[in-house]
Amino acid sequence: MQYAISKQEINQKPLMEFQGEICLVREPEELAPALAGIAEAMAVEAILGFDTETRPAFRKGEAYLPSLLQLAVADRAWLFQLRRLGALTELFELLADPAVTKAGVAVSRDVDELRELCAFKPGGFADVGHMAEQRGFRNTGLRPLTALLLDHRISKGAQVSNWAADQLTEKQIVYAATDAWISRKLYLAVKALPLRDPAGMETRSG
Repeated sequence: MQYAISKQEINQKPLMEFQGEICLVREPEELAPALAGIAEAMAVEAILGFDTETRPAFRKGEAYLPSLLQLAVADRAWLFQLRRLGALTELFELLADPAVTKAGVAVSRDVDELRELCAFKPGGFADVGHMAEQRGFRNTGLRPLTALLLDHRISKGAQVSNWAADQLTEKQIVYAATDAWISRKLYLAVKALPLRDPAGMETRSG
């Protein structure tokens, strides 16, 4: 098992993108059907890939809250344009549900920023990067873990695009769905690996 990887090695991997159904949730009336679709998927396996996207800030002191929340299962992704949806209580109840795993990389900052949009008590979040660190990985970001565990790379081309735009581009939509979908795949892959003690010896499965 390889536990570290260089940017050059990552760039040599084949590109991987989400190929399933993407549901873009833009209007308040689209929220309930989207949540019903998620609930149906959760009846099979209560694990969601999780991520957010935020408009980039380029000036000192400039900061924004998340514009997009992404949730994904194996073959379907939901992208919620938060600025357009108005009341977020019902959506954020899902983020508070401890019975549903929400798996992502570096989730604590995303969760803190989401709580500024709508107060909720987080439940069921799993930080894939932290899990990977416990298993001996030295590169624990989304892109290096994708290369190390899935032998592919993901595009970061849309990372600093305007996520607050009213109309997202196809490139943004696929990028956002891919990040959430990959997070779920990585969670399952990392969870199956044994933990390691500080000396690097395997201890037990997580």
